[in-house]
Amino acid sequence: MRLLQFCLVLSGIVATPAFAHIGPASTSSFAAGVAHPFSGADHLVAITYAGLRSGLVGRTAIITWLVTFVTAMLGGFAAANAGLQPGFVEAATSLSVMLLGAFVAFDLTMPAVLGATVLGLFAFFHGYAHGTEATSVLLPYVIGFTMASVALLAVGVAVAAWTKRVVHRVAVRVAGGCAAVAGLLLLGGLA
Repeated sequence: MRLLQFCLVLSGIVATPAFAHIGPASTSSFAAGVAHPFSGADHLVAITYAGLRSGLVGRTAIITWLVTFVTAMLGGFAAANAGLQPGFVEAATSLSVMLLGAFVAFDLTMPAVLGATVLGLFAFFHGYAHGTEATSVLLPYVIGFTMASVALLAVGVAVAAWTKRVVHRVAVRVAGGCAAVAGLLLLGGLA
């Protein structure tokens, strides 16, 4: 019961509006790009959990899935700057938090190609959200959010390496469940 209460409290804290979407006034610099993934729960949790899930799978997923994630994220950024306007970006980013949390919580497995595709799809929408914030000076902003995203992915991989002990694996799976609940709450707030 205490575990469920903890997850609900943590999820309530994490499931705040997507503050990463701060408007175009402050998004033309390297610093704004670095800050973007850290300023919203949706980006922070999803990007870190993408690294965590890749690290838990191990083998080639650490490289393949993460390269796919960064590439698709940059593709989403480019799509936003080209004027593509899908109407479900916020829902997709919230869904990615929920599903990545569930992948970790339930240790769901999938073929490497499917895993790369799923992470790439999630990354596309996160990149799109980054791209909608960008103003005319794009390169410093892109470099900033890419570096910050790679750092968050690396944190996720590092946490996966930490889970060699059973106690740590349980803690990570509980955290995954909490992230899944937070994603569900984020998604519910969009309805």
